[in-house]
Amino acid sequence: MNNRLRELRDARGWSQGELAERLEVSRQTVNALETGKYDPSLPLAFRIARLFETRIEDVFIPDVT
Repeated sequence: MNNRLRELRDARGWSQGELAERLEVSRQTVNALETGKYDPSLPLAFRIARLFETRIEDVFIPDVT
């Protein structure tokens, strides 16, 4: 699944570590999310959307096959 997490994080001037602290996850989790190696759980996806004051669909873009 593609996402705009890095773009949203950069717009706020946050490091991966800062975002991880705000989401209460590890920096490695943020890195895996940004690189598409990990799809978030639904509760984490909601936390991310709330943190960036947007909808889940505006953060995560499903792969179209």
